[in-house]
Parts: sequence; structure tokens; C-alpha cells
Amino acid sequence: MAVGKNKGLTKSRKGGRKKAVDPFTRKEWYNLVAPAIFTNRNAGKTLITKTIGTKVASDGLKGRIIEVSLADLNQNEEMAYRKIKLCIEDVQGYNCLTNFHGMDMTRDKLCSLIRKKQTIIEGNVDVRTTDGYYVRMFCIAFTKQQENQCKVTCYAQATQIRAIRLKMVAVMQDLGSKKDLKSLVKELMGGTTGEQIIREGSPIFPLKDCFIRKVKVLKKPKFDVTSLMEWHTEEEKDVGADVSGPAPETPDTLVAGSGGRL
Repeated sequence: MAVGKNKGLTKSRKGGRKKAVDPFTRKEWYNLVAPAIFTNRNAGKTLITKTIGTKVASDGLKGRIIEVSLADLNQNEEMAYRKIKLCIEDVQGYNCLTNFHGMDMTRDKLCSLIRKKQTIIEGNVDVRTTDGYYVRMFCIAFTKQQENQCKVTCYAQATQIRAIRLKMVAVMQDLGSKKDLKSLVKELMGGTTGEQIIREGSPIFPLKDCFIRKVKVLKKPKFDVTSLMEWHTEEEKDVGADVSGPAPETPDTLVAGSGGRL
């Protein structure tokens, strides 16, 4: 009789299966700290395996990219269509200091703008900020009907599209090359760049719904802790001196000979 056919003759393994261990017992949570230009600094939490031997937990966190809604960061629901990408640059204790890495629009907002019987005009440009960041910006705009127009469609000609695209590139080039990244992000969050492009491009063809659709950081300067801490240092508001006049005199403060009655 073959040995493999009889269960009684086979030797049982010692120990059997290994005891199941919850993998989360070897993990630890770190706080994500957004730059000081945002109202809400708490961007969430992230998970990483604890430091074991030569494998340091902080090394695995650096370089992670997180995506947060601008509505959560600035506590403004009107900016819910904006997505901000942050990159973990440094780890201090259980806090991960992040820096700006990019900006995008939600798909539902973009799809709500695209309609029939109009022309989509897009442009992009690579700019270098004053502090050494290479940034690529994408712009999108749509044509609209003129006042008292009877025609249903509002298609722009190819020459008009090229002329408007040149205006887009010029505005974005001027915006990015004269500012540092911190000032550029503040300007983009304000949303005034699209209005400026509409003002300059409308004489060529009427425009509407112009947005900086996407921003990507292509190249960063060498990591510097001092420049990173500038992003996480809250700017002090300049509070002027009190311009109100002196406090009115009360009967207790009046003295004889000052014109007041005791």
C-alpha cells in the first residue's frame, strides 16, 4: 500500500498555520500639515509602517503626493471644484510638512462647461518663477454669443482662436515669471487671471468661463528647510497704532485749576 493513500501513516506538521497578525499593529499615523496660505492647516492623516531596523518611516513619507479639495483647505464651498496637490517635503515628529505640487479642476465642473454650438479654446505655457520653480499652466475658455445675436452658434475662426491663445499665453507668462511660487498660488486661488484673459480676449471674440484649468510643478529647486518654513510661517498682519483720541476725563481725574468742577 502506498504511503500517500493512508492518512494515518502521514506525519502531521508541527504547529500548523501561523497565527494571523493584524498588519495595522505595525503602522503609525502622521498628520498632514498644509502651508500657511490656506485657512485650514489640517489636511488629514497618512499611514506608514513603523521604523524597523534601517528602514526609517520618515524616508517612506517624503515625496508622497496628496490631493485635497480647496473648499476644505479654505473653508469655502464655492471653490469645491478646485483640487490642490500637496507634496510631503519634510517630517518633524508626527507632522508632515507639505508644499504646493499642483492644481486641477474636478471632472464634473469641466464637463458642465462643455456644450454644443460653441468653441473651446485652450492654451498652455511653461514659466519659471523668481524662486526657481518650473511650472506648466493650462488655460481653457469658451466662446459666447454676442449681444442681440440671432444666430444659434458662436464658432470662432481659426485666426481668432490663434489670436486668443496668444493672449492666454502672454497673460500666464507675465503672471508666472514676475512672482515667486507662493504669490503665484495666491493669485491662482483668487481666480482673477481668467477675468483678465476675458477682458483682453473679448475684443477678438466674446469669451466666457475662462479658468486656469491645471497647474503642474515640473521642476523644483534644491530642498531647503528655510524656504519650506517660509511656507509654514503665518504672515503677521500689520496692525496700525490706535488713532482714537485720549480718553475723556472723569470727575475723579479732574483737579482744581484745570477748568473742571470738583
